[in-house]
Amino acid sequence: MKKLLFVALTAISIVGVSCSERYELKQSLKAALEVAVEQDKAQAEVMLELQGEMPKTFENGKLVTANIRWWTSGFFPGSLWLLYEHTGDDELRQYAEHFTSRLESLKDYTGTHDLGFMVFCSYGNGYRLTGNEAYKDVINQASASLATRFNETVGCIRSWNTGRKEHPEEDYIVIIDNMMNLEMLEWAGYSDIARKHADTTIKNHFREDNSSYHVVAYNELTGDIVEKRTAQGRHNASAWSRGQSWGLYGYTMMYRMTGQKRYLEQAIKIAEYLIPRLPEDAIPNWDYDAEELSKDSSAASIMASALIELYGFTKNKSYLAVAERQLRSLCSEEYFAALGENGNFLLKHGVGHYMAKSEVDVPLSYGDYYFIEAAMRYLAL
Repeated sequence: MKKLLFVALTAISIVGVSCSERYELKQSLKAALEVAVEQDKAQAEVMLELQGEMPKTFENGKLVTANIRWWTSGFFPGSLWLLYEHTGDDELRQYAEHFTSRLESLKDYTGTHDLGFMVFCSYGNGYRLTGNEAYKDVINQASASLATRFNETVGCIRSWNTGRKEHPEEDYIVIIDNMMNLEMLEWAGYSDIARKHADTTIKNHFREDNSSYHVVAYNELTGDIVEKRTAQGRHNASAWSRGQSWGLYGYTMMYRMTGQKRYLEQAIKIAEYLIPRLPEDAIPNWDYDAEELSKDSSAASIMASALIELYGFTKNKSYLAVAERQLRSLCSEEYFAALGENGNFLLKHGVGHYMAKSEVDVPLSYGDYYFIEAAMRYLAL
């Protein structure tokens, strides 16, 4: 009897510590989001003077921006919308509306696969929060533009336009990142395209251990695979960290959008591959197989947001525990910038393209976006 009582009291103690840690994490995330509000307002004031541009990173002491056709253009207005949702602050809404409006011309742009990032993070959040019918029209037209990049023979949306002159039919490029753009297509009613792309990617992008290639090149006339390789990873057989996070997030999202169990099963397989490979602070190196060390906070923020959603579908507490580890690290002084620092970005230590020596150990707009989303998802639990 005494032994049973001891076990029961020990269990209660463990639960109590867990509840205490969860409370402390939520307080830390609330504080981080308060800083995020001020950082993004300051960033908005800077960007008002830079017409047609969006913040991209902060490197060598200088703000780096990109024009609206760069793939990251939707993340800053998206962050403003999320923070408006969190706070109800009308000033944030006004900023969000302004910077979202800068992207309207993208609705007719057929030159990129990234319209989901660009339009759905901005106009999608805007429509969800305001019901503005003009936003809905932009999303629908952007989806129609994105759908033009689908090839029925290949079964995927084309990613990059490489401009290859020799045997161009063998250079139909599909990257794992493209999974993230399917949410907008599903939302807008292009389910056949979105699901065909997701199914083809399950079949051809993943290795036996459930890690993912970054790039698969197809013959657009036959649908045959020409090559499986990397563009941003350490080598062709390595697991580029942000790419793995894109896959995890993409299939978790596809389950939410469709209810199809094969997508949930794929998300679980990816999670089970990734979790044992995380370091102690749960922030992955830029490539899981690279010897060169450079942590990628953006890969962690995307993964944390996906794992919180995956936990909601599976009730697997190990997924939530990993997301908690990642969020604790991300809102620590090591990774989260102090107010007024880091060029008004939130997260430090992101990696854009290590092999090209581009955006290494810098803040990244998409890292901030998915951190805000992950924090809000966790606070809603």
